[in-house]
Amino acid sequence: MSRKDDHVTIANKFYQKQTNDFDKVRFIHQNFSEVDVDEVDVKSNVESLNFEVPFFINAMTGGSQWTKTINEKLALVAKETNLVMATGSMSAAFKDASTLESYQIIKQVNPQGVRIANLQASASVDQVKQAIEWLDASAIQLHVNVAQEIIMHEGDRHFKGWLDNIANVVSAIDLPIIIKEVGFGFSKQAMASLQSMGVQNIDISGKGGTNFSMIENARNEHLMDYMNDWGQSTVCSLLEAASFNDLNIIASGGIRNMLDVTKALAMSAKVVGMSGSILHLVGSLGVDQTIEVIQSYKQQLKRIMALLNASNVLDLGKTDLVFDEMIVSYAKQRNIDLTNYHFRTRK
Repeated sequence: MSRKDDHVTIANKFYQKQTNDFDKVRFIHQNFSEVDVDEVDVKSNVESLNFEVPFFINAMTGGSQWTKTINEKLALVAKETNLVMATGSMSAAFKDASTLESYQIIKQVNPQGVRIANLQASASVDQVKQAIEWLDASAIQLHVNVAQEIIMHEGDRHFKGWLDNIANVVSAIDLPIIIKEVGFGFSKQAMASLQSMGVQNIDISGKGGTNFSMIENARNEHLMDYMNDWGQSTVCSLLEAASFNDLNIIASGGIRNMLDVTKALAMSAKVVGMSGSILHLVGSLGVDQTIEVIQSYKQQLKRIMALLNASNVLDLGKTDLVFDEMIVSYAKQRNIDLTNYHFRTRK
């Protein structure tokens, strides 16, 4: 079995709707709303990327025959629900040309769809251009996965120059460039470094969803199980991003439902990426039922936004949030100002 197949198999095995830090964030219920459900506008954008709804199918897989069938199913879902879709890392296609079809199936199934290519942050400018061409992509994700590589038995051990390489790609590529974690979250120091080199879009992808520490440990006799809780959660990463008003923040990692989506948007994410939850839906329910669930998600999101008196995504930033003491303590230790969130502590 290939490493790509391992990742999907183990991710499915470990999948559960576990609690995460989104459960430590609550909205203050408002008794009156001046917004009707059918008036709610859920459109959003990240540079030139237009999202009909503020959530999308985030990077998952590709690189083998089995993952080709998964990407085909995900692309069918994206086509029927008009969701933006990101492919998994396309690095395998540069090592083995026979794997290219496992990514291009996305374009074949949904030629009119909006697609985001994905490569590691160490990829060269030429590789980025090639990946975009292969997928006819509207944007590129450059993923940063140092923690995963460190835990992975056969992982990379050389990380020097990633920031310089990102700067080169930013200078050379006109399409939106998204710097994406793979589930360990972001710090404000890392965001500041990226912003200084012209990066405009960051997918914080925090701890709370697919756990690549657990996945790699399961592949490697659990030698570094003590690293399974490494990283910042998505909620804490959103707090880390609070002062970066000029960045487009994408939230992913542990998004289970439309309430989580709404909370992330209220904490200033522009759009929200969903990976493990959609992979689980496709695997357990099949394509047709997954399409029905996602269509229902769109209506659920509008209903929650109307409940919060929010007529559009930007209005969610005006809602009152409550954080529990752990989140407040984290913010204090990280010198993060929570006043933007109108917060009140709770036990």
